[in-house]
Amino acid sequence: MTRLFNAPAAFADEALEGFVAAHRRWVRPVSGGVVRSAPAPRGQVAVVIGGGSGHYPAFSGLVGPGLAHGAAVGNVFASPSARQIRTVAEHAHTGGGVLLMFGNYAGDVLHFGQAAGQLNAAGIETRCVSVTDDISSADRADQDKRRGIAGDLPVFKAAAAAAEQGRDLDGVAAAARHANARTRSFGIAFSGCTLPGAEHPLFTVDEGRMAVGLGIHGEPGIGERAVPSADGAAELLVSALLAELPDGVAEPRGERAAVILNGLGSVKYEELFVVYRRVAQLLAEAGVEVVDPEVGELVTSFDMAGVSLTLCWLDGELEPLWTAAADTPAYRKGEATAPAVGSGEEIRETRTDEPGGTAPAATEASRTAAATAVAALRAIRDTVDTHAGELGRIDAVAGDGDHGIGMRRGSDAAHAAAVRVAEAGAGAGTAVGAAADAWADRAGGTSGALWGVLLHAVGAALGDTGAPTAGTIAGGVSEASAAVRRLGGAEVGDKTMVDVLVPFADTLAAAVADGAALTAAWDRAATAAEEAAKATAGLVPRVGRARPHAERSLGTPDAGAHSLALIVRAVHGVLAAH
Repeated sequence: MTRLFNAPAAFADEALEGFVAAHRRWVRPVSGGVVRSAPAPRGQVAVVIGGGSGHYPAFSGLVGPGLAHGAAVGNVFASPSARQIRTVAEHAHTGGGVLLMFGNYAGDVLHFGQAAGQLNAAGIETRCVSVTDDISSADRADQDKRRGIAGDLPVFKAAAAAAEQGRDLDGVAAAARHANARTRSFGIAFSGCTLPGAEHPLFTVDEGRMAVGLGIHGEPGIGERAVPSADGAAELLVSALLAELPDGVAEPRGERAAVILNGLGSVKYEELFVVYRRVAQLLAEAGVEVVDPEVGELVTSFDMAGVSLTLCWLDGELEPLWTAAADTPAYRKGEATAPAVGSGEEIRETRTDEPGGTAPAATEASRTAAATAVAALRAIRDTVDTHAGELGRIDAVAGDGDHGIGMRRGSDAAHAAAVRVAEAGAGAGTAVGAAADAWADRAGGTSGALWGVLLHAVGAALGDTGAPTAGTIAGGVSEASAAVRRLGGAEVGDKTMVDVLVPFADTLAAAVADGAALTAAWDRAATAAEEAAKATAGLVPRVGRARPHAERSLGTPDAGAHSLALIVRAVHGVLAAH
């Protein structure tokens, strides 16, 4: 378990601060992550990687010459926000464009996609490439739905080496996509990881059993079997990967491959070497020539006891990219040019662009409505804080268990931002808009992005002039429902927050149209939300991180749906009091 921490919600920020303090030779801090301590040559494509904390040395440990130019670092197992990604990319950019790279998870896809749109709109040419190497997370026919695990490393490195060669943005992105298409990974685990402050691991397996086909966010495996010997584990891993060769590789014999045996956190190096001994034998017997193998911790999952095997099938283009020199805090190869030791600049991250803090003109009626909005956000914060442990437990059944942590960070930041601008004289629209930005920024992950657009839609409807009417609020909630579906791509029946948001918005709109007062209409809609949240227990997830473990989630409500139902009921109490 994770034993050394202060406040669990501060763990990711404090870990990044300590990492920077220890590695100033390679990195310097920026809001949202780190960039190289010495800028890349002018005009070189900037490769910016990122994802949640809890995977060290991914992602911050892979920043330096020959590898990433910057890394955006999110909360524990949660994607960084679009603002964090954009800020890191702006600092890493030297005129050649930006390639954003990340594992294929819903929150990362949302936030990196949003950041790419913002960067392109600002005149910084940007592309995105997601890594999809985990063969256990989707069938071969649905490779675009697969997760990114330890295959991140060869794909990131191919792109970075191509950038060092001086290729343009399209060429660097093409190298990354080519490496991704030829990379496959498979993993096993003997116990799950425990998040900072949690009392129990995210999943357990019975004594003498192991999970197979797991992810790197504490997700349970897709199945279980008896724990084998080290040789048996090697045989399982190798056979799984040789059973699915990428297009262009007809058979293993005569092929060359980059090989990574990755420890997920608690399996020690000596154990890995025992397993790799048999991996090497099996690959040799299959006629595969191994090129520059890596054995160690490269993409971890806190203290998870498990290993994964990655094969990147090399060709004339990929091999020199894989063997190219690199020099980063956690990964070194060959003789890359190391930057000079840092100059001792301030280590602590400073946030100069916190959401909130300014207040455009507003009417007195709107300022009064802003006070009600702040009270509602306080109730949301308190409700989330009360139920954070429960939300994490529900999320851990088939996901990564971080929903409570992310919601707590997001709701706390949202309330604080709304207070700042309301005290500066803001109207309701500006206060809720500031809360939306802060929630998305501090929560990260899928829920952070979705709550950001939800609150933005409500804030836009409220505006800063006049007193909001029941119709105005119902209209804003309806637009929020549509915005969340547009951004996340989920619909009713997919087992997400949409299963609650849609009936809540529809019921609220219908009650207001029938002439009900706002408090009574909201009560009716909150009841519909609570019923819908309970009904998600009978659904299986069709999108998101829980999708590979769909059957496991039967009987348990969706964490995002449940938290939304709790929140709208808490807001009803505020409306009744005001």
